[in-house]
Amino acid sequence: MRQEIELTVNGRTYELSAEPRKTLLAVLRDQLQLTGTKEGCSTGDCGACTVLLDGDAVTSCLVLAVQANGREITTVEGIASRGKLHPVQKAMVEWGGLQCGFCTAGIVVAGVAMLEANDSPTEDEIRQGLAGNLCRCTGYTKVVEAMQGAAEEMRGGSR
Repeated sequence: MRQEIELTVNGRTYELSAEPRKTLLAVLRDQLQLTGTKEGCSTGDCGACTVLLDGDAVTSCLVLAVQANGREITTVEGIASRGKLHPVQKAMVEWGGLQCGFCTAGIVVAGVAMLEANDSPTEDEIRQGLAGNLCRCTGYTKVVEAMQGAAEEMRGGSR
């Protein structure tokens, strides 16, 4: 039996019908066609499906769509503003913090949440903040450097 839900995704409100067992990830990808959020492990371990739920980073494969009813969701598609990359997105490109790109969306979203909570993280705090995001291609060094660069830019500094 499907349930009517209302989601605000990237600032746009959607009224839709979802099966109670469907994850937020499935609804985002399959019903709203927001495919930037990736499905990796489906167990909440890899972080590829990270989105912001009311401003908090969550793995959308572990959240049922009905649990998100009436809530604010930001996907990687909603991170850029007015056609301008967010400092985290920009830094990931400039510092070479991505390779195959599969995990990048989750890292970007988690990085945004982390830097909004702490605009001057240490290297250890960055590594801890991104610990839920697995990447098989990078060595994380470039990702950490990208987050440091993004933090500096977000504070108004120059690199």
